[in-house]
Parts: sequence; C-alpha cells; structure tokens
Amino acid sequence: MGRRLELDAARGVMLVWITLTHLPTAASHYVNQPFGFVSAAEGFIFLSALFTGRIYYRLADHDGYRAMTLKLWSRTVRLYLYHAVLLAFAFLVAVPIAMRGNRPGLHNLLDFYFIAGAKQAVIEALLLIYRPPLLDILPMYIIFLILTSAVLLLARRFGWKPILAVSIFFWFLAQFGFRNAEHTFMMHYIPTNIPIHEMGSFDLWAWQLLWLAGVWLGVRWAQGNLPIEQWARRLIVPSALIAAACLALRWVVARGMELGASEFLFDKWHLGPLRLLDFAAVAMLLVASQDLWKALAFRPLVLMGQSSLHVFCVHLLFCFAGLTLMGNASMLNGWRQAALLTVTFAAMLLTAKIFSKSEAKHERQPKQLPAAIPPLAPAGNAEPALAGKR
Repeated sequence: MGRRLELDAARGVMLVWITLTHLPTAASHYVNQPFGFVSAAEGFIFLSALFTGRIYYRLADHDGYRAMTLKLWSRTVRLYLYHAVLLAFAFLVAVPIAMRGNRPGLHNLLDFYFIAGAKQAVIEALLLIYRPPLLDILPMYIIFLILTSAVLLLARRFGWKPILAVSIFFWFLAQFGFRNAEHTFMMHYIPTNIPIHEMGSFDLWAWQLLWLAGVWLGVRWAQGNLPIEQWARRLIVPSALIAAACLALRWVVARGMELGASEFLFDKWHLGPLRLLDFAAVAMLLVASQDLWKALAFRPLVLMGQSSLHVFCVHLLFCFAGLTLMGNASMLNGWRQAALLTVTFAAMLLTAKIFSKSEAKHERQPKQLPAAIPPLAPAGNAEPALAGKR
C-alpha cells in the first residue's frame, strides 16, 4: 500500500468540512454531522495520525531512531510556534475588538481571558493549559505529537499490544468522568484556577485512542502490513448496518428526539463508544468503495491535505474575522457570508500552494533494517494486537 493521493484529498475534504462548520455562516447548519455521529474532527485527527505513523516509522527505518525522534520534536516545536502566533493574534488583535462590547461571539470565545486577566491567560495558554474554543485542536495535536515520540520508541521495545491496551484502558476511564477527576486532583497541586471547560472541548484521555490507533495503522502501512482492503470487504455488511442505523438516529435526534441517559454513548468530546463504532463503520465503507472516491483526488484538495496544518491555522484566522463581522447577530448572512466563504477558501488554497513542501516530499524509501534492530512493531506483537482490534 503506497502513498495514496486520495488520502491527501480526504484530509483536504476534512479541512473544508471543518471550515464550513466553524465559520459563522448558514452552511454550518448543514455540515454539522450530516453523515451520522461522525464529524470532520475525527477524520482529521485520525488521518493525521496515520500519516505521522507512516512517515516517522519510515524515517526511523532509513536514518535511525535518533534522527526520527529529533525530526518529530522539530515538527512539534514548529507547530507550537504556529500555535503561539495564533495566540498572539487572539490576544493582541481579537481581545481589543472584543473589549468594545459589541461583539458577543468574539467576547464569549475569550471570556476566560477577561475573567482571569491577561497575565494568567497568556501564561496558561502558552503552557497548553488554557485552550480557548477553536484554538483547542492544535494544542491537542501538539500534545499527541509529544506522546508519539515516546510511543514509537516504546513500540520498538515492547511492541504495540501493551500500548494499545493502555490506550483503551484510559479511553474507558474517560467515559466515566476520568477527566473531571484528574482536573480536580491536579487543581490541588497546580497554582491555577481554570475551569475544565476552558481547557479545551476535547477530552484528551479519550481522543488519544483515536490518535494512537491511527499511528499504529500508519506504522503497519509503512511496513507493508496493512490489509485494510481485506478488513473492509469482510466487514462491509455490518459496517453498512451500523452506519445506516447511526445515520437514521442522527437525523431523528436533529428533529428533536432526546437521547437521555444514552447520550454519552454518542458524545463527541469524550469520543463515546457508539460514536467510535460509527466512525470505524464509515471508515470501512469508504475503504470498500475507494474506487468511487478516487475522482475526488483533484489537485486543490490534495494540496490542502498535504499542507493541512498550515491550512488549518489560516482557517482559524478567518473564523476570528467572521466572529468580528458578525457583531450582535447569530451568524452572517447575505453578501457577507458569501464574501467570507470565498476569501477564506481562496486564502486556504493559496496557503496550500505556498507550503507545497508537504509530508509527501519528506518521505524516504525504506531500506532493509539490520537484523539486530527490531522494527517499531514486531510481527509477533502486531498480529495479536490486530486480532484484538478486529
């Protein structure tokens, strides 16, 4: 399974989807989970993890684990600098506008800044503790990259089975309020007083499972040991049934039905079990029907997918612009929303073209590993782990 441009295009589609969801236009209503209990965030994080696992395993294969670790940390630092630039924009440009009092959407986005004060907000944002809405995906990505550098080295020594087992264990705990318990515990020892909802919408204890599963599959892809098409063919019938049931239920919920006590099963922020199952089912269906989707791999989407993080950062700037233009309204309308959508996607495409040095250009052809150096996921460990994941 070599480099697939349709996967780059899929990341481009996720970016378009995320942008339409985030911008305050009428389009956000129609693109909010229209295919069931799945969103662009799951696809974006999973595909990013898949490429991370593939690229950095191949780097370790070609240049060694030290070079791989240095490269991964270099990328992490670079992304942290992007995040710092976004924070600077939010605090130096958006805050003065929000302080005028006539931009409630923008003010609500940064309300902890006004409550805690500039000093605490800036320090905790730089420490990735304070993660305002819209600015919480990139910090999660950075934290997961830090985790990945350790995980890839541990996988080399112990294999993937114990790593995935620990990951599933913490995801399970997350379904029963582990994040709240951890927050309460840590607030006793860290000199800060930040509400949990200001630490990002995503429960990292749950979402780490999606990331590590993507990295694991990316490593197997790099090893030529990812029979994903075979899995999809075997699971096409149950996947179709699960996806159809979730799609029907999603539209019933959109029309006013309450899930009640079952809502946690589909929760996005804690990555509920049925939501995770729905995502896996939709992914299997997309793999099984991949020949139909190859036509989507046209150059603009491929470019955006290959420069996904730069494009993602740019779209956030236009989200702030949209909230500024919105004023006291609930969303933009008329020519303003058309202009915002046009300018935003033009800027995203221009960014993709400028940052054309994507992950694809950094990939190297792997060479045969010396017998004394075990691969990151030894065959003897990978297959039992696979059996448990099917």
